[in-house]
Amino acid sequence: MPYKIAVISDTHGLLRDEVKEYLNGCDMIFHAGDINKLSVIEELNKIAATYVVRGNADKEWAEALPTANVIEDIGIKVFMIHNKKHIDVDLTPYDIIIYGHSHKYEETVMDGRTWLNPGSCGPRRFNQPITMAMLYVEENGSFHIERIDIPYTGKKSQILIGPEKIKEYIPSMIKDIDKGMAVGQIAKKYHISEELSEQVCRLYLTHPGVDAEGIVRKMGI
Repeated sequence: MPYKIAVISDTHGLLRDEVKEYLNGCDMIFHAGDINKLSVIEELNKIAATYVVRGNADKEWAEALPTANVIEDIGIKVFMIHNKKHIDVDLTPYDIIIYGHSHKYEETVMDGRTWLNPGSCGPRRFNQPITMAMLYVEENGSFHIERIDIPYTGKKSQILIGPEKIKEYIPSMIKDIDKGMAVGQIAKKYHISEELSEQVCRLYLTHPGVDAEGIVRKMGI
């Protein structure tokens, strides 16, 4: 039978109503990690059978989740992992590799197999698009992918200081985060929007060991 499969990642505890509209009517849901809450999995399973992998932001509650998942009973073979850098298996048998982590949509074909990162459809990181994908598998084993962009209805992150100043401030911001300073306090201290402050905090807290340079790279500034 043909399959309609929603592919999502990096929800970080947020299931948007717009995303759930796309999930309704799917035969399956693939979640490539950074789920953040068991309740997200429970809600997804009420919509359709859900396959997940554990992301770097999925802590103690997610210890029983697999770090990689293989789905083979849909006419194609799928390998799913959160961070593609952690792949340590032979990919020869697989038709499609699904991953997440970067929050950036990617779709490419290499060595005869498709690589898909659906991007993030959870909290928006800076001004990146909110995306997911739909995987359609036909009875003959052929498949195609549809990129889905979720409209963002909130306010854009408004940077009140220049990029060079942000680079300069991040080491101090990290120290303030370690001291337990609230998002709003950090935003006020460094003259940035609360949304931007929250995103810097999340990057730091969900990527153990990341330093100031790493945060700057992930911010793309």
